[in-house]
Amino acid sequence: MSAVPEVLFVCVHNAGRSQMAAALLHHHAAGAVRVTSAGSEPADQVNPVVREVMAEIGIDLAQEFPKKLTTDAVEAADVVVTMGCGDACPVFPGKRYLDWQLTDPAGRSAAEIRPIRDDIDARVRGLLAELTR
Repeated sequence: MSAVPEVLFVCVHNAGRSQMAAALLHHHAAGAVRVTSAGSEPADQVNPVVREVMAEIGIDLAQEFPKKLTTDAVEAADVVVTMGCGDACPVFPGKRYLDWQLTDPAGRSAAEIRPIRDDIDARVRGLLAELTR
């Protein structure tokens, strides 16, 4: 693992789950971890309701946008966290892969997305604790 571990969050559209996870880890890690996110089939924009529920906890996603998953991004990461991207994520020997089964926030209300956000937050905090021991 690198001196500063790098975590890549991947979901299909990079518009919801992976954006929330990346923003939460970036927020909690305060520079102790490098964080990126990507999607196997990126959407045109981050889900507006995801932006809304993240803003409720003081995290601004206004400058974020969905990014295309690249082999280079996977290769650079120490930990790759997938969230429903199936077989689209390239696998490299020696990488740590986690698959988080999370409900897709697409088409859901803020009330339905808040528990997803909170679940991701708890998982991110656990991952950060492991990476910074």
